[in-house]
Amino acid sequence: MEAALLSGFIKVILPRLFSLIDEKYKLHKGVKSDIKFLVKELRMIVGAIDDDELSTASSTARLSIQDLRELAHGIEDCIDGLMYRATWEEQSSFFRRSVRAPKALKTSAQLAREMQRLRQMTREAHERKQRYLVGFPAAVAAAAGQSSSATQLVDESPSSPSDPRILDADLVGVDEPRAELLQQLADVEPRQLKVISIVGFCGLGKTALAAEVYNRETGSNRFEKHAWVYAALKSPREVLADMLWKLSSDVRSCQGESVLQPSDVGQLCVELRQQLVRKRYMIVIDDIRTEDQWKTIKSALPADKDVSSRIVVTTTIQSVANACSSTNGYVHKMSRLDKICSEQLFAKKACPDKYSCYKQPDPAEVLKKCDGQPLALVTIGEYLQSKGWPTGPSCEDVCTQIGYHLENDKSFEKMRRVLIRNYTNLPGHALKSCLLYFGMFPSDRPIRKKSLFRRWLAEGFVEPLPSPSTPDPIAAFDVLMDRNIIEPINVSNNDNVKTCQTYGMMREFILHMSISQNFVTLFCNCKAEPKYVRRVSLHHSSATDADRFDNVDLSLVRSLAIFGKASETVLDLSKYHLLRVLDLEKCDELKDDHLNDICNLLLLKYLSIGGGVTRIPRDIAKLKHLVSLDVRRTKVKILHVEVLQLPCLIHLFGKLKFPDRVKPKSEVHEFLSKGKSNLETLAGFVTDGSGGLLHLIGYMNKLSKVKIWCESLAGCTDRTDLKETIQQFIHDKKQANIGSRSLSLHFDKCCQDFLNPIKGPCYLTSLKLHGDLAALPQFVVSLRGLKELCLSSTKLTTNVLEALSNLSDLQYLKLIAHDLEKFIVRDQAFCRLLRLSLELQCPTFPTIEEGALPFLVTLQLLCKDLHGLSDVKIDSLKHLKEITLDPRVTPTTREKWEKAAKEHPNRPKILLFKSVDSYQSEPTDFFIVSDPAENATAESNIASQGSLQEPDIQTLLNQGLGSSSMMRKQNNPVFNGMGLSEVSSHLR
Repeated sequence: MEAALLSGFIKVILPRLFSLIDEKYKLHKGVKSDIKFLVKELRMIVGAIDDDELSTASSTARLSIQDLRELAHGIEDCIDGLMYRATWEEQSSFFRRSVRAPKALKTSAQLAREMQRLRQMTREAHERKQRYLVGFPAAVAAAAGQSSSATQLVDESPSSPSDPRILDADLVGVDEPRAELLQQLADVEPRQLKVISIVGFCGLGKTALAAEVYNRETGSNRFEKHAWVYAALKSPREVLADMLWKLSSDVRSCQGESVLQPSDVGQLCVELRQQLVRKRYMIVIDDIRTEDQWKTIKSALPADKDVSSRIVVTTTIQSVANACSSTNGYVHKMSRLDKICSEQLFAKKACPDKYSCYKQPDPAEVLKKCDGQPLALVTIGEYLQSKGWPTGPSCEDVCTQIGYHLENDKSFEKMRRVLIRNYTNLPGHALKSCLLYFGMFPSDRPIRKKSLFRRWLAEGFVEPLPSPSTPDPIAAFDVLMDRNIIEPINVSNNDNVKTCQTYGMMREFILHMSISQNFVTLFCNCKAEPKYVRRVSLHHSSATDADRFDNVDLSLVRSLAIFGKASETVLDLSKYHLLRVLDLEKCDELKDDHLNDICNLLLLKYLSIGGGVTRIPRDIAKLKHLVSLDVRRTKVKILHVEVLQLPCLIHLFGKLKFPDRVKPKSEVHEFLSKGKSNLETLAGFVTDGSGGLLHLIGYMNKLSKVKIWCESLAGCTDRTDLKETIQQFIHDKKQANIGSRSLSLHFDKCCQDFLNPIKGPCYLTSLKLHGDLAALPQFVVSLRGLKELCLSSTKLTTNVLEALSNLSDLQYLKLIAHDLEKFIVRDQAFCRLLRLSLELQCPTFPTIEEGALPFLVTLQLLCKDLHGLSDVKIDSLKHLKEITLDPRVTPTTREKWEKAAKEHPNRPKILLFKSVDSYQSEPTDFFIVSDPAENATAESNIASQGSLQEPDIQTLLNQGLGSSSMMRKQNNPVFNGMGLSEVSSHLR
């Protein structure tokens, strides 16, 4: 695994080397020759690592990898030093004046000597490896016991019993999920094959739940045939052969087929159909990992139309679960244990019977580390018991050394295999780097997905567009999500993930890997810190001790993130000259003066700041590589217009004003008028409707997301400039692949009349209007491509609501108001709508006719005064899966909705909507969704949580709520299931 990560790291370096050979960098001919040499050397190193999977087989091989890592880091430092100097020289020429050289700037002679030193290092590394080369197969090394650490293990799959009855039946909290799955098996409809998928991260109890269900069903007479097969690391032919063996009544007929060739898959399919045709059967396929496996298995099953047979599959991969259950299926998403069940399971495993009357260990630290993962709770509990609790180590002792135990202790072997398997099975080295980057964030902070994308791009782990060797950020994120390695915490109503995080032991594993590989440095709880660091994350109070940084070279840091307080030594930006990512958004003590040296960060690509900052230095215009600038958490109100002249700037976030006047012949005007701007996101700016930035937006041809706050100033009624700017932005150019285009308008205290003259043809994929809407602006009805619409107003009239019915492409509609006037959703209206959210003060809901909203999946009725069903009939909503209610509705109302949901063919889940703590939220407000059926203590927990009071509708209107979101509150029983997941499964 060390080798794989290093290989991916080198692949990130190569494009930078290629860029330095380009003629735009006026480098000495000898330096360019050295660069070409290093390109060839690095290519050979990558090839050797990718071809030689023996790199973890011996101590000499591991030392060789350390040699290569040191060499690769040295090459990267030299490359970035060259790029830094070239950028500084370009800046000096651009500003046509003498620019003071930064302290860390190396001379051309120094860089040339560094290149020569690196050439010599490559020769020495090669010669050293040849002198001490002792290679032998990884399998032999593993058998000899030479793979002793977590980073040296090959992929192993946890063994699965051939007979599920031998599984440990010591389960916790299994009643509800088991009852639900047994009901799915018992239903005779549909009268054809139905596939039930159980999906979730390793160690959540998927196999144990399937075994519980299987064992109960084998004791009944509902199915004529039963079989349990294990699919991991087996070919489809092997799975089919195993299945036939288990199903065959004549075992001897199968014994002769034990050595079938791959060409015999067809023969196996024929024999399986003979065994199953016209019979009602139940088969469990445990740990299926690929869709191809399922396709072959499915092809062997008879296509009986009148037999209610059932297949149960378990998998860690969401896309595989969806594929298996795509037709007449059911997907059960495993949840982690709540606090009560976690305590029960941990106590069972940690405390010997002879100490049952002794005071139980305080599980607080263990529950925090395990985060509801049953396997982790069992692992730590059994470890404590093996060490002789209560005389042995305490919970706190174990938790502070969890990384050591994961790497070295045999009691953690199964946990270690689970974590390593999920890491090593990631396709590609870049994905491993993306995952390890999660170590930069504190465990109690949800991570904003789009911010994470921009950091990955700045570091070079991913590319803006797909390339053969490096994935794009969306693809990388989707793979991690699909494998349940990371989980969504905050999911918007339009089903977009807003925030996410890793959890439990996976997070501990990521931290251990990233620190041991010198990928991330955390200055906390460590007696000795490394001298050279490349990515620094300072959590909470870890950055306040200036003495800890005296011997640390910060000039090589590429990513710096500060959460909480920080010393002046850390905040001295003159120490960092190769920085690419700077996150000071949650830095408590950040002031204006700390940004004085920001102009020296010439390679900076990502900048996010907060704290007490009130101004951004004009010198920020020197950051020619800056791609993302986020000042939403600052007190900055006015931004220098020179920022718009940054050639690489793509994303600009804040609530900003720009100078009213921009001179026609100024450098900024010339830059923009020549179409040089790459800005895609401008979210957003404040305007009175005329002048200033509005005249410049028309030149920003790549804009795809715009957010505008319209001020109402005394004596200012002319908003012609704003109207023309909006008209130009939404103009439909009839392009086939125009992509997404989003507009958010806030006009709470001013009239919307300036919107009325806007005419088509127009194109938007997302529109948010916040303010009093007397009528729906005409351009909205004529929008092409509109998929998302949010209207926020004091009152939404019948005229406005009826006009929405003409939006035939709409997939997500959100209405926020004190109340709605009465209106009827007619038959065939909103024919493509998937999600509808109504946040109201008064319980007046639309009447839905039969045939309306034919594909609605999610319905949110957020009104605390909702009484009963309020004449809302869900029977006709054939695809409904989730219904979300205000948590303050009466128990009687909730019971009526739960009853209606059980009577619905789909049995949609009933969810509760909660407001999120401010420290967790994004710059806009979001919400938590919980499942009231999740555990028996939900009511008391809701009552005891003072932070769970939902803000009233007027507050939402005043704040201009853009999009609600569903969030999971960590370490709280009522929130231990994701809003869109199934009811919690509490089992080992």
